[in-house]
Amino acid sequence: MLGEKHGKKLNNYVPDYVVFDLETTGTNFNQDVIIEISAVKVVKRQVTDTFSRLVNPKRPIPYYATAVNGITNEMVAGEPGIKEVLPEFFAFIGDEILVGHNIHTFDMKFIWNATEALFGRTVSNDYIDTLPMARQCLPQLSHHKLVDIASYYKISTAGAHRALNDCMMNQQCFEKMREELEKQPKKQCPMCGELLQKRNGRYGMFWGCSSFPQCRYTENCR
Repeated sequence: MLGEKHGKKLNNYVPDYVVFDLETTGTNFNQDVIIEISAVKVVKRQVTDTFSRLVNPKRPIPYYATAVNGITNEMVAGEPGIKEVLPEFFAFIGDEILVGHNIHTFDMKFIWNATEALFGRTVSNDYIDTLPMARQCLPQLSHHKLVDIASYYKISTAGAHRALNDCMMNQQCFEKMREELEKQPKKQCPMCGELLQKRNGRYGMFWGCSSFPQCRYTENCR
């Protein structure tokens, strides 16, 4: 929903939420733009509805973006612009908590920027980023991209890097990580209040802040 302040980043699991994902023309949220928005609504841990729209960026899509997500200029030529698509997205998500992979540093910033530029307001939904959650739940993995987590849980990665496919993949990973979280002790960072997560380091396992690199607090595992 629209509001005056950005939503808060949460660390806890919730049973009702909306997973969302964007595809964009690049990685710079100040210069690049959205070309696809997809979302999956979940109620009591079950998928109940989906949303997916291509977005005409009103500019050529760089070849390197197409190489990643497969979205071409021809595919978006007849699609509506972001000003028309965002209200549909807002209607779909309502005031639900948003979930996504690496959304704290990527997707939320694209959404916030576009909403503020077009409507003079921002998205006030609270949100959960599954990237720090994955680092906490699966410290044994050397990489924590969405496809790495899905592969670990034997979840299909077919169609990765298209927004709706990534939403469906992430929803399944989120539920799997819930099971991991229920087994783990919860520790908060004494410096910033975010959750601490177990990590593999040069000298073995240690606790590190999930908000790294913003917070660099660490402590030894005992």
